[in-house]
Amino acid sequence: MAVTRGFLGKRRGQEHRLPPGQYDVGGGWPVLTAEATPRLDPQRWTMTVDGLVSSPTTWTWDQLHELPPSSYVGDIHCVTTWSKFDVTFRGVSVDLLLEAAGPQPEAAYVMAHSTTGYTTNLPLADVTDGKAWVVWEYGGKPLPREHGGPVRLLVPHLYFWKSAKWVTRLELMAHDRRGFWEQNGYHDRGDPWAEQRYQGD
Repeated sequence: MAVTRGFLGKRRGQEHRLPPGQYDVGGGWPVLTAEATPRLDPQRWTMTVDGLVSSPTTWTWDQLHELPPSSYVGDIHCVTTWSKFDVTFRGVSVDLLLEAAGPQPEAAYVMAHSTTGYTTNLPLADVTDGKAWVVWEYGGKPLPREHGGPVRLLVPHLYFWKSAKWVTRLELMAHDRRGFWEQNGYHDRGDPWAEQRYQGD
């Protein structure tokens, strides 16, 4: 696992925004990955929503950018204990993608797939109603490759391993199925405020 350590320390007055066991990384943004960083050509990348949907749908890079854009401004939290305040991402709401594909009534979970083969599972309720995005900008600039560029999933209310880098597919499922880290001991949901880091937490 390659790790770039960020800055340590709390900024005064931000403690109430830190979930238990976290520290404020400040201006840094650590890079943690269990796999080689891919170099993806956006013009060859696609995004698919399939599984338990009425109309499996695939968007190209250009088609995704034609959808109404959406932004997230807030905090993110990594299971490795760093948190980062006031980040800005831009992309499209997952709600828009699901609306086009039409989830079937029995769909209750989502498996996010990356081009690398990485997977992570989420309850459908955690990616709907304005809680999740597919993003390609960070801080007004293209999302860096080491942070999932050209496109990553963003689910900021859960630990950041749920925000799959290099995402290419959202598969809707009736039953939960563990993804990469979940099969290796991480919690199935990953709520930072409940400190759901590992299975059994």
